[in-house]
Amino acid sequence: MTPAKTDQPILEVHDLGVDFWVDGTWYPAAMHMDYDVKPGEVLAIVGESGSGKSSSSMALLGLLPSNARVSGSIKLKGREITTLTDRQLRLVRGKDVAVIFQEPMTALNPVYTVGFQIVEVLRLHMKMGPADAKARAIELLRMVEMPNPEEAFNKYPHQFSGGQRQRAMIAMSISCDPILLIADEPTTALDVTVQAEILDLMRNLRHRLNSAIVLITHDMGVVADLADKIIVMKDGAIVESAPIQQIFDAPKHPYTKQLLAAVPHLGTSDVAPTEALVKAEKTHAEPVLSLTDVAIEYPKHGRVPAFRAVDGVTLNIFPGEVVGLVGESGSGKTTIGRAAVGLLPVVQGSLTVKGQDLATASPKEMREIRRHIGIVFQDPGSSLNPRFPIGQCIGEPLLLAGEARGKELERRVEELLDQVELPRSFRNRYPHELSGGQRQRVGIARALALKPSLLVADEPTSALDVSVQARFLDLLQDIQSQLQFACLFVSHDLAVVDILAHRIAVMHNGKLVEQGTRDEILRNPKDPYTQRLIAAVPLPDPIAQKARREQRAAS
Repeated sequence: MTPAKTDQPILEVHDLGVDFWVDGTWYPAAMHMDYDVKPGEVLAIVGESGSGKSSSSMALLGLLPSNARVSGSIKLKGREITTLTDRQLRLVRGKDVAVIFQEPMTALNPVYTVGFQIVEVLRLHMKMGPADAKARAIELLRMVEMPNPEEAFNKYPHQFSGGQRQRAMIAMSISCDPILLIADEPTTALDVTVQAEILDLMRNLRHRLNSAIVLITHDMGVVADLADKIIVMKDGAIVESAPIQQIFDAPKHPYTKQLLAAVPHLGTSDVAPTEALVKAEKTHAEPVLSLTDVAIEYPKHGRVPAFRAVDGVTLNIFPGEVVGLVGESGSGKTTIGRAAVGLLPVVQGSLTVKGQDLATASPKEMREIRRHIGIVFQDPGSSLNPRFPIGQCIGEPLLLAGEARGKELERRVEELLDQVELPRSFRNRYPHELSGGQRQRVGIARALALKPSLLVADEPTSALDVSVQARFLDLLQDIQSQLQFACLFVSHDLAVVDILAHRIAVMHNGKLVEQGTRDEILRNPKDPYTQRLIAAVPLPDPIAQKARREQRAAS
């Protein structure tokens, strides 16, 4: 039951404009935006990466960089906040208005424990004592389904998986029961089962406090699950605004229709094994990546004991094959990906790349092996060097490998930018000047620079909106058909895995619980965990998703 709406909106935005000063010119990021959000209402802002969704929302609290300017009116419960001083704004941030940022690794302070950071917010705004604040922080971590919240309280951000970091960020954001929650891709790094819990949590917050929520996302399943009305943005402008059912049933603008058509639906893919995969199976070709009874541990760190993240995993990937590795956050997916590129040691079993065992390889041999491996990291903000312009970030592997320099290097960088559909002019920009989706495309270009035999893609589409994601998946399939690389595709988005993968392996609590062809896993899952995983996928249809949510709540 949706809470009763009052006539007075919590947030009123009128003629909002955001511009950025770059190379002596003002570039508009958002123009003439008008909208309001009433108590208990969820407004979803959707659109392509770079359309102005995040920039316009960060402008609400003065969280834009120094080269930005904001025009127009922003009122919070009738109070104009564009004229507030920095001190007055600090009192509003966190208490009245909270933000869930898109990239938790760059939003959390790396030198403080997660518990300390949540306690700091509680003590600043709620005037709690240390003991009460710690108890409340642990309760919040438990609310967002953080494993072992008492232990998690004392851990640093880098000790968590991407999904666990996002849960810590959400716990901090809801700690002071804000009247307005700005959620910038809040479930990007979360697997579908935890995503369902987080969406329930945000729904409960809105019902309990009558809070307003501004939801920035590219996941139309999440929109269908949570939103009351939608704003569709393109090139900094609002092209369509309507209640949710109207947008899904009868979109008016061509771009909105295009956006909805690009949404991947679980069970509609017709991908077939590539010729190279069929040939590999017939000729019993050597796998590019082979794991045999592999166990991986994180070593003891201070008071935190050694932790076995992966145990007894056996998996092979052949040339031209895409294997989707799925499972909950913290299940060991990313750990396997890191071990495959030599970033984590194997404590048991064997892990080989192109027949070379990584455990016994010398440093010189490891350098040669890594030339054949590309990796796309989950968090593009923290994986790119903030001091390097984009061109240098992409060209660095080519330069270090001695593949190109000078004019040839510039040409190769421009070709890679073309491949991932970024303007060539971006080579002179820095990572912080790009949106999350644009940064992810830079990471993809960098990974493909040396034409790898094995591509390890750790949530490569998590920061991409649906239209760019659809183009990227087509692009990845085209590039793979040319280069015939093997691909370990780590993802929590089962619809994306359905489009791309030939085989799927399901991880749960560090163990491989099920593996098989795409159809065997997604159409006829045998393991109860796989069945739960598929049932938790949000449907990009408000009516169907509401029925599924009610069915889940009743069971």
